Amino acid sequence: MTYTLTRTIAAGSMQDVELRVRKALADQGFGILTEIDVQATMKKKLGADMPAYRILGACNPKMAFDAIAMEPRVGAMLPCNVILRATDGGIEISAIDPVASMQAIPNAGLHAVAGGVRVLLQAAIDAV
Repeated sequence: MTYTLTRTIAAGSMQDVELRVRKALADQGFGILTEIDVQATMKKKLGADMPAYRILGACNPKMAFDAIAMEPRVGAMLPCNVILRATDGGIEISAIDPVASMQAIPNAGLHAVAGGVRVLLQAAIDAV
């Protein structure tokens, strides 16, 4: 089982693809809780250059509420990270596969919620 849902957008800038990702996530009920510009952080902290790389921490409040109600410590695995990174082929979008990440927790109800989140994340990625 892979651990991400991935798609590469061959044409478009990082900024353009990020705007499209944000809209697609919002259309599926996700908000962005955290944002990390990994490229800028590595430059600042290490003086290291790297291709553009951003992490968006996406959350669907209803699904997160349901998951936390079933497993209060599941918050250690939230939000759903979505990365955008520059590659030779374009801008790669990768979202955590919540079904894969929740396999460590023996709770069938939580696995069902994760399946629903996977459907929404895949729909968002497909819409970009």
